Amino acid sequence: MRIAVGPTIMLEVNESCRYQLKRTSREGSGCFVRQKNYFQKVGVLKGGVSSEREISLRSGAAVARGLREAGYDVVETDVRRRALELPEPVDAVFIALHGEFGEDGQVQRLLEERRLPYTGAGPAASRAALDKRLSKHIFVDAGIPTPAYEVLRPGQARTLPLPVVVKPPCGGSTIGICRVREESQWAAALAEAFRHDTEVLVEAFIPGRELTVGLLGDRALPALEIIAPDGWYDFAAKYGKGGSRHVCPAPLEPGTAARCRDLALATFRALGCRGMGRVDFRLTDGGALFVLELNTIPGFTETSLLPEAAQAAGIGFADLCGQIVEMARLDSGDAGREAGQ
Repeated sequence: MRIAVGPTIMLEVNESCRYQLKRTSREGSGCFVRQKNYFQKVGVLKGGVSSEREISLRSGAAVARGLREAGYDVVETDVRRRALELPEPVDAVFIALHGEFGEDGQVQRLLEERRLPYTGAGPAASRAALDKRLSKHIFVDAGIPTPAYEVLRPGQARTLPLPVVVKPPCGGSTIGICRVREESQWAAALAEAFRHDTEVLVEAFIPGRELTVGLLGDRALPALEIIAPDGWYDFAAKYGKGGSRHVCPAPLEPGTAARCRDLALATFRALGCRGMGRVDFRLTDGGALFVLELNTIPGFTETSLLPEAAQAAGIGFADLCGQIVEMARLDSGDAGREAGQ
């Protein structure tokens, strides 16, 4: 796309940037100067209907505070059913919903229908990232290293040797996930996972270090290491204050740190994501990296990892929220001429 600047100068503008140039003012020099915010009134969707509702309420409240600090007019909406109900018109939507009707593409599709730009991945990429059965196929096809796995239905026998991790394919926040080291633990772990889904994902447990890399647009943030009790990053370790220790940037050899960032970006692109995300890894003692999953809507609580990595990169919380909302768009790439209507 080309934009005329003055009588003779033409600027080539990348399609992904064109809406950052719309809210501008012409100065005497004939150049365009970008003003602070393209979107002025932002809706924040929080809560939701999934098992991660309480975490989402905390994430959404934090995002709303951050956006207000960044100068936005914010409308908070507590989502209590599988429907899109905004109390008043907004220019864009920040999705802070986790799990079902948040990260599975449903709310994204409703926003597409309303032509309301929103943060994060589109409907198809959201679904692919949340459903680990789909993610695993994409990882394998793209050559992204990931632990060996199998999908089981009730009555099917496990073939992977212990230790393994048992998880619901579409869950998050480590809800319903168990690590099985001994055969005596298998039945209880399987039953817990089946409480959340009709199939379960069984994955080879990779001993080593727990790492995560946040993504902001096309930028990989510094790798963060999670040091959890007994090496297991469960719900208590993830959300309880003092439940785990985070080190960012992670103490890694420069080559390993670069591989983490490159692999995170490759995963993000393979799934077709945009805006923001976070890729979780295991790093073995031998230096092998394995991708576990990608979160399209990472947490924004006081113990969340993406804001911590952003802070290590010099991006404060309010600035982080503002940068993410300024990347809001539709899956077509249109930032939404009908926004707010």
